[in-house]
Amino acid sequence: MLPPLLLLVVAAATATAPVPAEASGDGCSVGCPLALAAYYFSAESNLSFIASLFGIRDYSALLPYNPSITNPNYIVTGDRVSVPFRCSCLSLPSPAAKFLAGSFPHALSRGETYADAAADFANLTTPAWLQATNPGQAGTARTVNVTVNFSCGDERVSKRYGLFLTYPLWEGETLASVARGTGSRRRRRWSCSGGTTPGWTGSPGRGLSLSPSEYFVFMYMSLYVFPGNTSQVEGIKVDRSIEFSYEELSNATLGFSMHHQIGQGGFGSVYYAELRGEKAAIKKMDAQASQEFLAELKILTHVHHSNLVRLIGYCVEHCLFLVYEFIENGNLSQHLHGTGYERLSWATRVRIALDSARGLEYIHEHTVPVYVHRDIKSANILIDKDFRAKVADFGLSKLAEIGSMSQSLPTRVVGTFGYMPPEYARYGEVSPKVDVYAFGIVLYELLSGKEAIVKSSESTYDAKGLFYMFEDAFDMPDPKEALQDLIDPRLEGDYPMDSVLKIAYIAKSCTQEEPSMRPTMRSVVVAIMALSSKE
Repeated sequence: MLPPLLLLVVAAATATAPVPAEASGDGCSVGCPLALAAYYFSAESNLSFIASLFGIRDYSALLPYNPSITNPNYIVTGDRVSVPFRCSCLSLPSPAAKFLAGSFPHALSRGETYADAAADFANLTTPAWLQATNPGQAGTARTVNVTVNFSCGDERVSKRYGLFLTYPLWEGETLASVARGTGSRRRRRWSCSGGTTPGWTGSPGRGLSLSPSEYFVFMYMSLYVFPGNTSQVEGIKVDRSIEFSYEELSNATLGFSMHHQIGQGGFGSVYYAELRGEKAAIKKMDAQASQEFLAELKILTHVHHSNLVRLIGYCVEHCLFLVYEFIENGNLSQHLHGTGYERLSWATRVRIALDSARGLEYIHEHTVPVYVHRDIKSANILIDKDFRAKVADFGLSKLAEIGSMSQSLPTRVVGTFGYMPPEYARYGEVSPKVDVYAFGIVLYELLSGKEAIVKSSESTYDAKGLFYMFEDAFDMPDPKEALQDLIDPRLEGDYPMDSVLKIAYIAKSCTQEEPSMRPTMRSVVVAIMALSSKE
């Protein structure tokens, strides 16, 4: 069994207010240079407000700790924002009670109570704790000190300990549900739970509460590799994937040298290697990309199709690695927008569109469970030496329940701007129609040779979505003539206009604002097949 990739150790601390470290027989003497708080994002929240609560001048300082936030203006209600702060060893008015916490001055308006201050901090503190740490100030002080409790870790759990995360549980959450949501092994998490039990649940309210005690959850996250048999990742049956050793991958890439690096993405670097007689692409993933690693591993060990990139194996020593078949002809974005690539004929573009559509149809219609890719774009469509296409990069994929494919599942917004449909960019609603919309944008790229976001000058602000350029053309008195002006000049007029128009109208149907008006990928495949048979 491979170990879990994320180890979360839970420590519950508080009676009516959190129990200071020394009162529980474990007093502190020094603090920590860095701690993290999991701030519950509500409809009234924004990053600037959250940053100001913790004395952070610029909300952009939060972004390195929240790699899943791709657009600060679109964060789904209920998501957790990790907030960094310095943790000190503080004392209650009683000198015997020392505890680890961060302290932040917070102004109360007239009539506001400690409960209002706790609500502002998303229940990272409690009214009782504010009362205990601000004695004699209730109803009189305009500014109170808000303390957020923390723990500096425990070497008895792991010598590779790192950051704990102060995580207030909310209504409906349990320790078990938090474990499932973070991919942790539940059995391990109780080792520092301070008496909290796996069956513990909460009651309704702004935050999770238990009478007479209130609890915070301190979660520790680190990569943790156990010795012994590593034939599968916990919870994932690895059917056809090989487990590689770090030594083998390092030797094949000359120590992951720049000479072997062939790509750089949001989650890490990609290296070329020859492993066991086969050309391979090794994705070396950043530590914070463990969720994406698990998503790709879970999907590609079970899903096998000629139009999906093939996963050869993986490694979890030192870092996270996924090993794929090497697709030697780059990606579609490079062929359409880059230099030094052979011009794609119209027939080749139609074939690439069909191959990509078939790959998406397979994960939408023929897998159990079914998946939504969530990051379809030309850069994630790989082209082999025969100019056949394979869909790649499943790190953002999300499960969708069978039988509810038309429903939208709320989630955090991740992906690439220019390819996101309105319901996803605004509300985080996920369904297979998210992929359908993005595929429509890819079709527009194949037609025009332009990128999803088109800059009309060097200014970042002077840009227009490719979707809107085609919508403007469709709205013209003569759409055929207007569309012809958008066709990639590198085609040099060598294309049947009827075929171009049909692809354009397929793209238009895929990019309808209302998800229910978009076709399924199965319908798209049928439409392109009918078209390609006439090429």
